[in-house]
Amino acid sequence: MTPQRSQRGTKARQTGRRAEYWAALWLILKGYRILGFRLKTPQGEIDLLARRGKVLAVIEVKSRLNLDDALDAVSADQRLRLHRAAAMLATRRPGLKNLEVRLDLLALAPGRWPCHIRSAWSGNAPAQGQY
Repeated sequence: MTPQRSQRGTKARQTGRRAEYWAALWLILKGYRILGFRLKTPQGEIDLLARRGKVLAVIEVKSRLNLDDALDAVSADQRLRLHRAAAMLATRRPGLKNLEVRLDLLALAPGRWPCHIRSAWSGNAPAQGQY
């Protein structure tokens, strides 16, 4: 690996972590309780795990130039892994067993407010701008 390529990877990780912290702050302001950051499970990594009421939200954080790019950045396989990881966590933690598991996207773009899309990849996800 070239030094220049290594530096790009380090910068991308730092940008991703910074985006996750901003996303967590945004969610806290919206009344969510953050249960975990970058949770590693056999099924995959969860950027943020949060709870609000009876919902266990698995939040995928994407920092892109626009919302469309953020939505496209999460593949169907990744969504399936995220859902399985959340379901596994919910069954192992007694306090989370009866919660509704939901996959959300929190997109961040330079100079814009964060965009939180609940149930981002289901048929009933809100249209762009409805967050």
